[in-house]
Amino acid sequence: MRARKCCCFEAAFAWRTVKHSFRSYLHPSPSCCLFLSIVIQSPPPVNPHITVLNLSLSLLVILILTKLYDFHIGSVTESTLWRSTDYGSTYERMNDKVGSKTVLSYLYVCPTNKRKIMVLTDPEFESSVLISSDEGASYQKYRLTFYVLSLLFHPTEEDWALAYSHDQKLYSSVDFGRKWQLIHEHVTPNRFYWSVSGLDKDPDLVHMEAHTPDGNVQYVTCKAQMCTEANRNYPFPGYIDISSLVVQDDYIFIQVPTSGRATYYVSYKRESFIQTKLPKYSLPKDLHIVSTDEKQVFAAVQEWNQNDTYNLYLSDTRGIYFTLAMENVKTTRGIGGNQMLDLYEVAGIKGMLIANMRQDNQVKTYITYNKGRDWRLLQAPAADMDGNDIHCILPFCSLHLQLQMSENPYLSGTISTKSSAPGIIVATGNIGAELSYNNVGMFISSDAGNSWRQIFEEEHNMWFLDKGGALVAVKQPSVPTSDLWVSFDEGRQWTQHSFSPVPLFVDGVLVEAGAENQIMTFFGHFNQRSEWQLIKIDYKSIYSRKCTEEDYQTWHLHNQGEPCVMGQKQIYMKRRPGNYCMLGKDYSRILSAESCICRAHDFECDYGYERRGDGNCRPAFWFNPSTVSRSCSQGQNYLNSTGYRKVVLNNCTKGVKEMYTARKQQCPKRPPKGLLLTTKDGKLTANLGSNMTFLVHLDELDFGDGTAVSYSNLSWTEEGIKHIYKSAGIFRVTALAENTLGYDTTTLFLHVTCPVEHVQLLTPFVVIRNKEVNITAVVLPSHSRTVTYFWWLGNNTEPVITLDGSISYTFPTEGMHTITVQVAAANTILQDTKAIAVKEFFKSLLLSFSPNLDEFNPDIPEWRQDVGRVIKKALLQEQLLVAVFPGVPTAAELFLLPHKNQSEGKKKSEEELVQVSDKIVSALNQNLVEFELKPGVRVIVYNTQLTLAPLVDSNPRHSSSAMLMLLSVVFLGLAVFLIYKFKRYASL
Repeated sequence: MRARKCCCFEAAFAWRTVKHSFRSYLHPSPSCCLFLSIVIQSPPPVNPHITVLNLSLSLLVILILTKLYDFHIGSVTESTLWRSTDYGSTYERMNDKVGSKTVLSYLYVCPTNKRKIMVLTDPEFESSVLISSDEGASYQKYRLTFYVLSLLFHPTEEDWALAYSHDQKLYSSVDFGRKWQLIHEHVTPNRFYWSVSGLDKDPDLVHMEAHTPDGNVQYVTCKAQMCTEANRNYPFPGYIDISSLVVQDDYIFIQVPTSGRATYYVSYKRESFIQTKLPKYSLPKDLHIVSTDEKQVFAAVQEWNQNDTYNLYLSDTRGIYFTLAMENVKTTRGIGGNQMLDLYEVAGIKGMLIANMRQDNQVKTYITYNKGRDWRLLQAPAADMDGNDIHCILPFCSLHLQLQMSENPYLSGTISTKSSAPGIIVATGNIGAELSYNNVGMFISSDAGNSWRQIFEEEHNMWFLDKGGALVAVKQPSVPTSDLWVSFDEGRQWTQHSFSPVPLFVDGVLVEAGAENQIMTFFGHFNQRSEWQLIKIDYKSIYSRKCTEEDYQTWHLHNQGEPCVMGQKQIYMKRRPGNYCMLGKDYSRILSAESCICRAHDFECDYGYERRGDGNCRPAFWFNPSTVSRSCSQGQNYLNSTGYRKVVLNNCTKGVKEMYTARKQQCPKRPPKGLLLTTKDGKLTANLGSNMTFLVHLDELDFGDGTAVSYSNLSWTEEGIKHIYKSAGIFRVTALAENTLGYDTTTLFLHVTCPVEHVQLLTPFVVIRNKEVNITAVVLPSHSRTVTYFWWLGNNTEPVITLDGSISYTFPTEGMHTITVQVAAANTILQDTKAIAVKEFFKSLLLSFSPNLDEFNPDIPEWRQDVGRVIKKALLQEQLLVAVFPGVPTAAELFLLPHKNQSEGKKKSEEELVQVSDKIVSALNQNLVEFELKPGVRVIVYNTQLTLAPLVDSNPRHSSSAMLMLLSVVFLGLAVFLIYKFKRYASL
């Protein structure tokens, strides 16, 4: 799990120059701007280069660290620290202040007090830190006992910092690096965080992903200066996946492997961890936290059937329940090999996003104004730059934008917005049927994406000046240029200015370091062996005055004429185009925001629901809304979903709000059902003498070793039930839940000495009484060492122990029989349970499906179970069972069972089954049996062949018990069988 929000800031650029000296030039400009050129000049030898690592910016001070890398020896040989106190007009060499022979590696500026600076030495020469408290004018050197790889400053305390060393140790300092104290001996890189104000009680709390001596990973918290083993806390019980801890805003995320699948947990506002709920069959291969800064979680999930795209999901406020916002969002591979999601949050307008979606082998750009509830294509400009009409008709033709963020923090990337200039979007793009990286141009929108204009025919970097009051454009750094273009009317007119007598490769630009500065600093090079050029541009003289009230006009945010965006009408103040006045630093852009009456588009589908073709939200085929009420106890309340939930941060009121909002209802009275008994850590093993914790809602718990304890209402006992086993072995742990309406029991078998994984039990669905049946347990992944199998058949209290993964058994009585198997392999224990229907006779049908079902078949047991349930529902029969086979193409077997009452004789029951099967076959042959898998996807069920159960031994496809077993083994899958009560057949 990875988060896209960065914890610290670094950048690097290179030029080939060696000995450093500055000279400055003043040259005139066609306008009133003042241009100042500064050059690092030297005769360049072979294979040198200088790297600008960090720039410290206050109102006037700039610090630049340059390093000389010798390619012959493969290391840095010297460095120079430069300092300017007049915002780049002149520079002073600071090597005598840090040590003339000291080689520096990185420069850090305290984010809460930019007067304080840390400079690290190159560990190839020495391990020290140089500290300045006067904006780099003077330094004190302190020796270190470790090599620093990265620093993380506290968000509010200016003297507090965390240092991560080359040997994966984490240190803390509370005196700005003068003294350091070890926090932990082994921490995952980039997985350590300071406390979050307002959430963590202790401001010096550190969150980290720490490693245990045996190689496991844990989530650990402690105080920065008190982190001994006794003072450490473990907020999540158990181990987590490496590089999965994310602490961000109100949320903490971790990932835990469960039965070979990734399981994600979230803690909201430091509450207990709860498993996140993605749609049942999302089955993520990878998950990234995109953002958490708008009181919900944006997550990008790469699912089991995706390779270069991700699905975008949005959570509720607590970050637990996720719903799909967009499918198949395109990704772009960055310079460092990281996958970057083509998703852009527009600054200054909440709920507005732009995304590139892959659809039918084409990539198209879509925009949303309500956090992904609705998406639409971008309307292309009506005319080109020359005024010629563009015939681009939606949905066949539209505007498509490149959405890559620049990996160079001093260049703009392919799309730019600014919170102080809401509604203005500048991006590289093209017009056509799909996104293209050829024949691109620059496009701008002044009304938040409703309409667009082309402003350049080539790709440019774009910067906002004067809080968005002006725009500056420069060609991409791959092309040398000596000109820049400035616009004061939101890109309608551009003025060209020359900033260099010779075309320059622009490697970066510094813009607006301070609130009152109107200065840009360009840095770049003429060619690969030229000096490094710095050009300072002061554009303050362009403005003759500050803006007054008469210089502004109102602008109403809208979505294609709809004034209510995110539940409110928003009116902004904008400077009138062409007015050459300077915006004030206290200028407020939002004039008013009025709440709207709630309508349907203010609500998205709730978890478990999907939007159908008529626009309504209905339960997904895998979701049973009634299960929500079953999870609560008598006397409690639960929220009964209407299928909708309000878009987070939507400010609408009244209207349909009450109709769409979940209603609080009292939990219904019912007999206990679905009782669940688990261990707190989800394992079926315990170390001898350890305090084992069971989680169960029950009235009585029998530990199996002679100890029994009574409890009630344990669904509210978060600590669970604790018991210490004093002898090793296998224990049958049973739980009983009982009320006046009935009772329920559940059992698990606990091994005291081994950890737990997973076992797959393969059994036939229906078998003939008094006929031997084969039962097989398949271990995935298979073990090369000896495996011991423990079989519980029927109600036996003692298991049958074998060294073979198969066992034969004969059921003497009709009814539903339960089989449980456990597998022991070295320190591994696994368990699975299945139920088998035993009958005197039955009939079965082999089913096939329309090919579109295979496209959505993830080949997992739960999916097959849900499909079988849907088929049974479509046939409107209760006296049948459905088993969906593993693998593709998808196939299934339908079992017709006789009624429980056999008093009328076997012959008559067989005749009734024949009549029922004839009607079902007739319906299948006429394509009358179908179901809706998802909106717009209907699946037809076909009949393959009919077989009478007593004669099944003659059929090679299925021989009573052996057929389904063979298919399951071949596909190495899990045949999940649905067991239903049956009743007399009712006519179709």
